[in-house]
Amino acid sequence: MHVLVMTVVHNPEDARILHRQIRALVDAGHEVTYAASYTGHGVVPRPWVTGVDLPRAVQRKRISAVWAARRLFKRMRRQVDLVLIHDPELLFAVWGVRNRPPVVWDVHEDTPATLSLKPWLPSLLRPPVRFLARMLESTAESNLHLLLAETAYAGRFKHAHLIVPNETWVPDSVTPPGDDRVVYLGWLSRARGVLEAIEVARLLQPYRVAVELIGYADPQSRPLLNQAVAEGLLEWRDFMPNDEALKRLDGALAGLSLLHDEPNYRHSMPTKIIEYMAHGIPVITTPSPRAVELVERYESGVVVPWQDPKAVAQAVLTLRDEVRERRAQGARGYAAARANHHWPNSAKRFVAQLEAWAGVKR
Repeated sequence: MHVLVMTVVHNPEDARILHRQIRALVDAGHEVTYAASYTGHGVVPRPWVTGVDLPRAVQRKRISAVWAARRLFKRMRRQVDLVLIHDPELLFAVWGVRNRPPVVWDVHEDTPATLSLKPWLPSLLRPPVRFLARMLESTAESNLHLLLAETAYAGRFKHAHLIVPNETWVPDSVTPPGDDRVVYLGWLSRARGVLEAIEVARLLQPYRVAVELIGYADPQSRPLLNQAVAEGLLEWRDFMPNDEALKRLDGALAGLSLLHDEPNYRHSMPTKIIEYMAHGIPVITTPSPRAVELVERYESGVVVPWQDPKAVAQAVLTLRDEVRERRAQGARGYAAARANHHWPNSAKRFVAQLEAWAGVKR
């Protein structure tokens, strides 16, 4: 089976797209052409895919990227068995094209709910754009195949669709959590707690507990982080490929998830929490419902109030001082991640469903 995977929004090194789904397809013996914004993100294709460079869709500059993806789709539609798209923008790239192969839209997020997190979209335009997003979802369900990243997304659609959760690769063994470094892995923005993370670093500095942030920061957050680094408050590693970033979790004291109470986060499982658990470190999280459910079920971390850096810092210091509890939380989280959230368990269902839609017999 030859699969064309396209994104113009996500980094080509996106964990879900490249390190889980594409890797699963390649491991199953399928050929993948991966069209993404390599130049726009400053990365090169992995050797195990055929890379095609597309423009990057940024803020309001999206039309040229979608148009380039549409041209590619039309050119390759007879060369591939299936197309997998990862951005709602790309619905416009595939609609109305005749003689197309099966097209699958992987629904990563609650598209209408994310509009409140886009500062480049004027507030007056958000209601009509939200309405358009819901219309797009309805039309996509009628014309394409859908995959959902969260069970909570199912309520937005009329029919049942395969859930491909944001799980992770869980290593065979892990290093026990240490006592001098906390980490954050993921996108950095105000809504994701970048201000709180900086203040936590300030509060922990006298106690010689380092704060390490790993991830791309939005334009509003980058100056704040650069200033914090200049002051010696924290270490910021910017975006790193997922397989490299995950190694930085090993041996940390705890992993931070400081999401604000935003509509798009209320029903989503922060992937970083599963990644922290998978690497045997305790989780410190704000009380988003899915995060609380996971941490409390497995006793794998601590829940702190919204936007409360002092509570976060205190949780870090408590874990530092209570060695036995810190290691117990890390061990329980690791065991739960290995048993219930190991990506290969879902990878087989994902690949089998794409093969079925493409009409491939194994």
